[in-house]
Amino acid sequence: MAYRVSKTEFMDLVDAAVSDLPEEFAQFLEEVPIEVHEVPTSAQQARLNVRRGNLLLGLYVGRPRTRRSVEDSGAMPDVIYLFQRNIESICNSEGELVDQVRKTVLHEIGHHFGMSEEDLDALGYG
Repeated sequence: MAYRVSKTEFMDLVDAAVSDLPEEFAQFLEEVPIEVHEVPTSAQQARLNVRRGNLLLGLYVGRPRTRRSVEDSGAMPDVIYLFQRNIESICNSEGELVDQVRKTVLHEIGHHFGMSEEDLDALGYG
């Protein structure tokens, strides 16, 4: 059974996950907004080739810091999307939701810092 909270309560969980980041990482996230949406759009799912029945919990859109250059000026800003209903649907308690929000936030931030899915899996954020 899904554990549901209000959007405000969910944003509080996101803010708590971000506030726990060490300053050396947090300083690079000041211009990366985290947007919470109910579910991903069909275009977002198609872009990632998400198969029917699989859930997309979060999405980083941007150019990882490890691949940036001065030629990137004028590019669209980075953004992290979190999909509240999908995250809630795999949680059965408040504790599970807190843990999953943190894990998803760290996963998407990892992509911002150039980490691959394999890197994130090895750290337990896959």
